[in-house]
Amino acid sequence: MGARLSYLSDDDKTAIYEAALEIMSTIGQRVHHPEALELLRAAGAEIVEPDLVKIPRELVEKARRTAPAVIEVYDRAGEHAMSLGRTNSYFGNGSAVTGVYDVETGEHRPTVLADGEMAARLCDALPQVDFVMAYAHPGDFDPHVALLQSFRAMVKNTSKPLCAVAENKRDLAAMTEIAAAVRGGGAELAAKPYFVLYLEPTSALSHPVDSLDKLLVCADHGIPAIYSPAPLAGGTAPITIAGQIAQGTAESLLGLVIHQLRNPGAPFLYGVGPAVLDMATSQSSYNAPEYLMGYVCAVELARWLDLPNWGYAGTTDAQVIDAQAGMEAAELTFLSMVIGSNLNHDLGYLDFGMTGSLELIVLADEFLALNRKLVAGVEVTPETLAVDVVRDVGPGGDFLAHRHTAKNVRKAQWRPTIINRQGHVRWAEEGGLDLKEKARLKALRLLETHEPAPLSAELAARIDALVDGFTPEG
Repeated sequence: MGARLSYLSDDDKTAIYEAALEIMSTIGQRVHHPEALELLRAAGAEIVEPDLVKIPRELVEKARRTAPAVIEVYDRAGEHAMSLGRTNSYFGNGSAVTGVYDVETGEHRPTVLADGEMAARLCDALPQVDFVMAYAHPGDFDPHVALLQSFRAMVKNTSKPLCAVAENKRDLAAMTEIAAAVRGGGAELAAKPYFVLYLEPTSALSHPVDSLDKLLVCADHGIPAIYSPAPLAGGTAPITIAGQIAQGTAESLLGLVIHQLRNPGAPFLYGVGPAVLDMATSQSSYNAPEYLMGYVCAVELARWLDLPNWGYAGTTDAQVIDAQAGMEAAELTFLSMVIGSNLNHDLGYLDFGMTGSLELIVLADEFLALNRKLVAGVEVTPETLAVDVVRDVGPGGDFLAHRHTAKNVRKAQWRPTIINRQGHVRWAEEGGLDLKEKARLKALRLLETHEPAPLSAELAARIDALVDGFTPEG
């Protein structure tokens, strides 16, 4: 890939990292988890109060050395799917929206499990979507079992790798057991991870029991763990970008230290979700320019730390699919591509991540296809320079009938599936459809015709028994 956007010099990155270390070692963070506290105490961290921890630099440096720079992730069949790290970029839909625009009726309504099943099947069919999240929080289930129901829906409706969210260590244990059944055993799952787990501490500088419970389960089982705070600039973090990223880095790196103390070498993804508290509306924005600037800084810092990162794409603060939605979703997605962000979620998010749209996922897939062509760069070889072809055609000739054109046309030109490349007359003759309607029709067609690779009857029955027999307590 060619030129990349960059904000931070090496001195800037060093300064942000040193500020994070100062927060960790002199200010401290609340760790509300006895087992994690004991790991930190035994390793030499200072426990100032019952749960206030100050972590010395050497523990952070040691954790950075043991954490892998690249994490390999595999699909349901055990085939390699993603190498998370360096500047490799992968994209997936978002998770747990509570409202959707119904793809058939256009109605805005609360989400149900069927929405997550449809999204997983659609993402399975879209070639540019690399991994799948649960999309919709199923309001037709008890909240304490909803995330596990969503996990089963993903396993059954896509063969692509998954990124999951769990309520606590109990439903995470069930998800892990399902994934191990898919893979053929716990050791096989650790060797070929099938899903990545998303976790959050609580800004400012607080780490809840459930988050750390799940982090330790991930370390124990080799499940790649994303530990990404969402420090809200002007709310739960400094309003300045550098201060927000320094605090967020301190929060993510505390998770890294605990994780690597538990199991050195276990796969870990750094992240900072640099949301912005709009002082005019009190709304947390995904697409404010300050968010994008903070995001670039966080990804640059991930590369400097040599850690895989959690990222964002395909989201908009708009309420409907309109020009604002297209502009914002495209800008964030392209930004993730050119900065080399690794695991990028949220394709299909409207309304600050509260509403989902299958049409927007289809649009994002088209945009990714176009821009993967763009960022791949230009191949310069004797074949592509085509001097002999120019000699054959000569002055005044044309290249339309030349064998070189026929030989290279599919590779040389990207073809859209829904973007309009027709003149007005032909466009009108074919219905005069706008891009949103074309995306809706493509989504409906794929949902009608695409069948994900099925699970064996035995495996499906085993997964059903695990999910249907799950109880939140006990």
